[in-house]
Amino acid sequence: MATEELQLPETSVADQLDNEITNLRAQVESLKRELRLQTATLITSESARQMLQTESIASSRSNQPDEKSRLEELLAKADEHNAHKQQCLYRACAAVTTFKIRDPDPNAVDGGNVLGLRFEVMTKSRFLRPYYVMLNKPYPNSRYLRIHRHTVPLCIPLSGLAARHLPPPTAKEDDDAPKKQDLSRFVRVLRRELVRYHNRTAVIGDLRSSAGLESKKGKAREMEVPITDISTADAQAKQIRVEWADGHSGRLVISDDGDVVKMVVQGENGQDRDATRQFLEGSIRIENVAKRLESA
Repeated sequence: MATEELQLPETSVADQLDNEITNLRAQVESLKRELRLQTATLITSESARQMLQTESIASSRSNQPDEKSRLEELLAKADEHNAHKQQCLYRACAAVTTFKIRDPDPNAVDGGNVLGLRFEVMTKSRFLRPYYVMLNKPYPNSRYLRIHRHTVPLCIPLSGLAARHLPPPTAKEDDDAPKKQDLSRFVRVLRRELVRYHNRTAVIGDLRSSAGLESKKGKAREMEVPITDISTADAQAKQIRVEWADGHSGRLVISDDGDVVKMVVQGENGQDRDATRQFLEGSIRIENVAKRLESA
């Protein structure tokens, strides 16, 4: 695989102009984001807030309605940013929260009382939509909980976690000792599974970006044998499919935490161990593979 040479067409003038326009647009968007960030940082600082309040009071005394309106608008934006910062701090520090709701179904068990669990997950410096798990008490004369509804992805083994940490009560005629439920353990393990899943999907995105598959810059053409696709091969994002321009295809298996377990590359003549060694180069973490591709 490493010795084969591919005759790739040279980039035309139109393609070069398109790439340059794409790069300029990306730079403009990056500068806009930086401007918004710096503006929010500036107006939410304590010194800037005190100055705006002082200027607002002075403008109201000097009968300058336009200046006062502009200052009040800046103060309102500062309050919005402070509220957003407080919300983000709460979501980051309180990753799991509980709340009570009532099931509107008139035939609901336990009088419709439902315990809700909210799971916060962050990836790529952004909060995702929270995941929810609803629990009720369907067993008569028992405090045992059972999952009622949830929004957890199907690739998360929720039923297995519930069977292990929220087992149902044993029957009276059963001689086995009753199993205790551990709600705290169930919550910790479930959130860990959610974070692991999103970390794996994020690192697959990093692999695509490092191989030049997320942009139109043609970075993949700079490699000796360009990578044409990197994608998830299973629902749990534990297997990664890699395809090269010369027809080779590989399957990379990672653990729950992102450790490289095994990789197999298939070519025209069967398994290609040289291609596997060239792709991994001794990396034991999938993040190291992404860094190596980026520096290639």
